[in-house]
Amino acid sequence: MPVLQAPHTTLMAAPLELGGEWGGSPTQAACKVVSRMREVCLSGVTLLSDQQPEKLRVDDHATGPPHIWLHADHPETAWIIVDIGARDWCKLAYQFGHELGHVLCNSWRREAKPEPPSQWLEEAMVEGFSIRGLGLLAGSWEHDPPFAGDALFAQSIRRYRQDLVDRYRTGAGQKWEDDVAAWFWTNRDALERGDRSREEAGPVLLGMLAEIERDTACIEDLGALNRWPARTRVPTNDYLCLWSVSCSEIGAPGRLPARVRDLLGIS
Repeated sequence: MPVLQAPHTTLMAAPLELGGEWGGSPTQAACKVVSRMREVCLSGVTLLSDQQPEKLRVDDHATGPPHIWLHADHPETAWIIVDIGARDWCKLAYQFGHELGHVLCNSWRREAKPEPPSQWLEEAMVEGFSIRGLGLLAGSWEHDPPFAGDALFAQSIRRYRQDLVDRYRTGAGQKWEDDVAAWFWTNRDALERGDRSREEAGPVLLGMLAEIERDTACIEDLGALNRWPARTRVPTNDYLCLWSVSCSEIGAPGRLPARVRDLLGIS
């Protein structure tokens, strides 16, 4: 099968603009944090998707959860909504990183409404993507802070990241940590109905986090997600099969779908 060509503009190079309210956070400062988070998340990653946006916009709203705005106008712009307090750079990096993960997974166009039964799996992967990014951001901030004299803020980023990891480690109970497959088969029906919170999906989330931190090439596989018409509206095993085929179509390594299959005990 021929390898499809990615568009000329990549998610890393797409022009970035900020809009919305931002409260007590200076827009220029927020832009530095967002730009640095995108840089560390995608540095060294070959972006292979043929569905990358031509522009990236980030808005801060005073209310509501962070999300991708599935808009009709400006169809080639990926539009991320965050909700942060004044100069809350940890939360901004975390929320932006999660939504950037959805964009990387091709979930940014109007038709990309997230739906069961495999919505839970994409959510777990992009959450792991964001937590990985926070670790990289802390190292980058420490050695080259975006704000003069602010290297020590890296410690706050590391604490924020560790708090997230600890929350996921305890969300479903530590007894599942060494047997993610048993956790999955015990919870599969509830997961595919959308009846499990993100915290309760901790075992698989932490397992995938370990994989993408171990092997950067796995990040490239995220760009092959959701390139088929049904997107997440298929059972988990079918989703993994479609993902593997999609990896072959765009020339992605295909390591992460195979590792997730092993992690979940899906033959």
